[in-house]
Amino acid sequence: MDGTLIVGVDGSPPSLRALDWAADEAVRGSLALRVVHASGWEWYEGHEPSFGINREAVRAQADRVLAAAAARVGERARAAGVTSGVLDEDPAAALIRESRRAAGVVVGSRGRGRLAGLLLGSVSLSVAARASCPVTVVRGGEQSLRGGFRRVVVGVDEAAGAAAAVAYAVRAARLRDTELLAVHAWRRPVPEAGGGPRPAGAADPRRLRAERELDVALRSAVRDHGAVAVRHEAVEGQARAALLDASATADLIVVGARRRPGHTGLQLGPVNHAVLHHAACPVTVVPHA
Repeated sequence: MDGTLIVGVDGSPPSLRALDWAADEAVRGSLALRVVHASGWEWYEGHEPSFGINREAVRAQADRVLAAAAARVGERARAAGVTSGVLDEDPAAALIRESRRAAGVVVGSRGRGRLAGLLLGSVSLSVAARASCPVTVVRGGEQSLRGGFRRVVVGVDEAAGAAAAVAYAVRAARLRDTELLAVHAWRRPVPEAGGGPRPAGAADPRRLRAERELDVALRSAVRDHGAVAVRHEAVEGQARAALLDASATADLIVVGARRRPGHTGLQLGPVNHAVLHHAACPVTVVPHA
């Protein structure tokens, strides 16, 4: 892995927002920025099959998209150093390949094809599900995109599996000089849901376990990656609901995704799917073994 942040652009408004976000992130993290456009983007999301494509026209369009992107980002990320390139291949495959040696990949939430009305574009979903490095899908409103909430959120399931996501979130909060909010959801078994109230002063053991998971997950990451203002919430209910609620007042939400060796399918769970499709702020998916 090198210190380069990759951002994929296709000329659409969502990809330009991703470009701006990536430029700011590169400067913030002292990373080089590489802007890439895969010429296969023209037919990837619902366009005509590749055998009907005028490849010279596609390449000319790709060059125009990349030149406009480079001009847009050049001044914004001057301190980071910007390179660019057109990749003559499928965009998801290109970005997944680039991810093998990158510090991170950034994509927009939707593309320009006939499927652009989807909540999350197929390129973004494929890259988030298969990349070797952290992938940020840039979505949300203006306040979160400009860092106006001053909060990074990380979802914690089990402490042992959350280490990579928590470490990323701690670094992100430190670079932004913002609060880190760690969220862990817990639930009572169904038969207890309609039971009577717990005696006054008695703590639910499941809540206590959730709070212990948060303590364990945060302790080593904060120690290793620098002091940040940390708050944690053990939320009763579904994890997807807890994270989506937290995203409404966050600048970034970070979740982990397990990568299973030899598995070639989409490697995202239902909680990650919900966050990627519906979060009110940018989402970073951090892979772990």
